[in-house]
Amino acid sequence: MSRMESWPEPIIRVQELSESGIKEIPEHFVKLPADRPCFIETTSHVDNIPLIDLENLKSFDESIRVETMELISKACREWGFFQVVNHGVSHELVAYVRGVWREFFHLPLEEKQKLANSPVTYEGYGSRLGVVEGAKLDWCDYFFLHYLPQLLKDENKWPSLPISCRQITAEYGQQLVNLCERLTKILSINLGLNEDYLHKKFGGDNERGACLRVNFYPKCPQPDLTLGLSPHSDPGGLTLVLPDTDVTGLQVRRGDDWMTVKPAPNAFIVNIGDQIQVNIANAIYKSVEHRVIVNSAKERISLAFFYNPGGNILIKPADELVTEDQPALYSPMTFNEYRAFIRTKGPCGKSLVESLKSPR
Repeated sequence: MSRMESWPEPIIRVQELSESGIKEIPEHFVKLPADRPCFIETTSHVDNIPLIDLENLKSFDESIRVETMELISKACREWGFFQVVNHGVSHELVAYVRGVWREFFHLPLEEKQKLANSPVTYEGYGSRLGVVEGAKLDWCDYFFLHYLPQLLKDENKWPSLPISCRQITAEYGQQLVNLCERLTKILSINLGLNEDYLHKKFGGDNERGACLRVNFYPKCPQPDLTLGLSPHSDPGGLTLVLPDTDVTGLQVRRGDDWMTVKPAPNAFIVNIGDQIQVNIANAIYKSVEHRVIVNSAKERISLAFFYNPGGNILIKPADELVTEDQPALYSPMTFNEYRAFIRTKGPCGKSLVESLKSPR
């Protein structure tokens, strides 16, 4: 059986649909009325997620350093999302990697199909998540690859075209690993833990995981009927999103509303994943639902870098964060066990995370 045939239904490349000139999207992309996007702006007085300047952590002024740490802590506790600028990742490299992946998605279909993925590992060029027959689909194509651990990293599974894709992606991945190491130190300190706590709990240099999903959202003739990505929270540890510079699309749940994130220039969007909320921070930090809307006039590309615990490491709320007044809210489990749980329950989100709470 070929990789394409291993899916429960014939794979439809969304980009091909979009470029065919259709005026109406196929029924299997049409979301139920309650799940469709609303393009009316929220009435909240806050119009964006917090923006953090990491350069302030190097300030000679201690009050500025303390204030910046507190801003990050507040963002993790109240939002689960924030943006970072002056993060140390080369702006030139960011422009290159965004451009090279946009070029990949505009290669001829037969070239991309050589890297078509299967539901076994999801590595490669794909157009759907999940194997439930008859499921409503998202308006998105993507490419998924492993970066860490080294045992899973296989650059031969990465695109050989454009010519620079493998080299640029490898360099980009290393710089993002460095940024994730820096952020996990900050998060650990803000939780009152040793600065290397999250690094060790994720498995250290040898067992931690990292993967990249490049999302391509083609123009959609009926953006009010579908989504680029359905509502979910990220199952892993920490996610760094490189957004499109020209088109907004990411929406974050804020109470009963969806807030459209407005990317700052040269910023990464950081979001807390389920593993930090459930299995380390004991719900002090929040893993928040988010989704992606699409656009009728413009395509959009984003790069999501997932930094995760090793699959077989048992993770539980940090002992230092468990007290008589704040007992452990979740049972210990490995990341692999968590992912298996997700596969049986469907897309992860607030209700799924709540269902994991230990009986009290």
